[in-house]
Amino acid sequence: MRCYLKRKDKPIWIVYAMERKTKRVVSFSLGRRTKRTIQYVTNSLLLSTPKAIYTDGLVHYKSLINKVIHRVTRFGTNQIERNNLSMRTHLKRLQRKTICFSRSYIQLQCVLRIYFWS
Repeated sequence: MRCYLKRKDKPIWIVYAMERKTKRVVSFSLGRRTKRTIQYVTNSLLLSTPKAIYTDGLVHYKSLINKVIHRVTRFGTNQIERNNLSMRTHLKRLQRKTICFSRSYIQLQCVLRIYFWS
């Protein structure tokens, strides 16, 4: 999910993973949409030896996740998209058309930790 830091010309991406059964956030990372940002989340997922990981069709996932457990299906990311909508509704700093942005990286990270794990 994309949001902004200080201004609209400074986008930052929120990458996170959810457990399918409990719908709880397992891990998240903030940064540009690069392999390094996504790798932090995928490494923490691979430590738990999952049966399947559902993602969108981004190119970076092919080199980070084994083909045996990587799934790209039509409805594989519905829970994540629904959670993105709920987060945008609850946290005004994540909305697209708003004048309220996060002022710092640390502040955004702390707000997301409270939202995900409280």
